[in-house]
Amino acid sequence: MSVQTEQETFTLDELLAVVKGSNRLILWNDEINTFDHVIDCLVKHLQYSESQAEQIAWKVHNEGKCAVLEGSFTEMEVYRKILKSEGLTVSVE
Repeated sequence: MSVQTEQETFTLDELLAVVKGSNRLILWNDEINTFDHVIDCLVKHLQYSESQAEQIAWKVHNEGKCAVLEGSFTEMEVYRKILKSEGLTVSVE
């Protein structure tokens, strides 16, 4: 009798995400997007209030970046792709 198993492969990012446990979605300052567009995206996709989104936009403008969400790598990657499709500059750390 023989048992055949499937081999799973994982990327380095996936392995580190499991070990790390939590990742952050970082919104970066750029010279392309307006304050209004950034605020609209944060309200629409991350359910921030208008006031919270405005504070984040100012922080990004003044400090160059801001963590806007924290969670699993997979979840952060989904939101990264959504915000990137809106033209925002984002990364997962």
